[in-house]
Amino acid sequence: MTGNQIPRIRIEPPRADTDGQGAAMLMQAYGVTLDEWQQLVLNAWLGKDRAGTYTAINAGLSVPRQNGKNTCLEAREFYGLAVNGERILHTAHQVRTSKKAFRRLAAMFEDRTKPELTKLVKHIRYAIGEEGIELTNGGIIEFTSRSRFVARGFDGISLVVFDEAQELQEDQLEALMATLSASATGTRQLIYTGSPPYPGCPGDVFRRLRQACINSAGNGKEHRSCWHEWSIAADSLQELNTADKRLWYNTNPALGIRLTEEFTQEELKMLSADGFARERLGWWSKNIDTEQAAFAIDPATWDACASDTPKPEGKTAYGVKFSADGSTVVLAGAVIDPAGLARISLLDMRPTGAGLSWLAEWLIERYKVASCVVIDGRNGTDLLVDKIKDTWRFKDSIIKPSAANVVNAATLLVNELNERTVTWYRPQELLRESAITATRRKIGGGFGFGGSGSEIIEACALALWGCRTSKRNPARQMRIG
Repeated sequence: MTGNQIPRIRIEPPRADTDGQGAAMLMQAYGVTLDEWQQLVLNAWLGKDRAGTYTAINAGLSVPRQNGKNTCLEAREFYGLAVNGERILHTAHQVRTSKKAFRRLAAMFEDRTKPELTKLVKHIRYAIGEEGIELTNGGIIEFTSRSRFVARGFDGISLVVFDEAQELQEDQLEALMATLSASATGTRQLIYTGSPPYPGCPGDVFRRLRQACINSAGNGKEHRSCWHEWSIAADSLQELNTADKRLWYNTNPALGIRLTEEFTQEELKMLSADGFARERLGWWSKNIDTEQAAFAIDPATWDACASDTPKPEGKTAYGVKFSADGSTVVLAGAVIDPAGLARISLLDMRPTGAGLSWLAEWLIERYKVASCVVIDGRNGTDLLVDKIKDTWRFKDSIIKPSAANVVNAATLLVNELNERTVTWYRPQELLRESAITATRRKIGGGFGFGGSGSEIIEACALALWGCRTSKRNPARQMRIG
């Protein structure tokens, strides 16, 4: 059994032809076979009128995570670059998301078994914040996170991709619209891909585009927008039985192909009913405006605590946070200098698919210099503890925090930011993104950090809390000795 290949909402402008089949054949030649649903989306994105102009100016795709929307983007960008010689700007909310998209596409142009493609490459830029691919046929693609695009000059762009579109904000859209210009064939296109906005999500552009597409399709007039959505239709959570596997298959086209029932079952256990409905069933809540959660950290307060100085010496602790879906593990550190000022830092972040041996070895090497390590997350915590417990033998040197501890850690960090008793290293852009986009996630009578990418700031909060509360201080012992 496989997931539904036809979206619940399918809005497409009329077309006389499409380059979608050609794009699929190009991907096939380089080892990627599109699913039926991906071909359907690509046909609409690359649909053409009789004059040969692409019919969709605005294209939206809302599909639950991990179904394969990135493959749709890769196919569109690959064809646009290699065949059309288009100038493309690929944007994402998170730096890491933009980097992943760049690496996937760059790998295709670096495949030495395909000399006809590598010969097209004029230059591939790997510098952080400057990632891009330039071809001899004039095709160019630039990759950027939307937190950095204002500082860079883009011009002559005919295709803009907004990945993680649920995070796209009004001012970002307005600034990027200035980069658009029609190509020689008259092509101008904006593609938005993402999932339903969550409570506290900062952007409402994606929601407005969705409604505009639905309205335009319903008024019977000619339109130049398309929208594809795999989702459930429900006014409230009370209408849903999230354990109903029929809903899973209706809303996840890759279920039975790349996603499994076992994985989805684990998500059902880990996520709240609201979270599972949004992330796995594609639910667009009609009451999102009344559900908006407050951001946990004021951006101005966060930026006021930035520091360009090196990490100080002092009492040290580490925080480890496994993401809610178990796909990522984050390592953070906290140091308290002799004057009592704390510094928090993002030390590393890797997919859990790479294993945990690297993390265990890293922590084992630092047992003698750190007061404690605080490890949180439903997936991976016990395995990591088992790997390091024989070395981290001191009482309370390994802490698996309770819900109350997590609340205390989040509250402590917010209070210290307000009181300017903690700093963070300014070049750590990923840390800043996580901090200023984290929302307040209700836990009992308090709050923890929530939202996309919040595991980074959560790890830092755990490290700071561990550093402030641990009675062990090897740094002091070494000075006495």
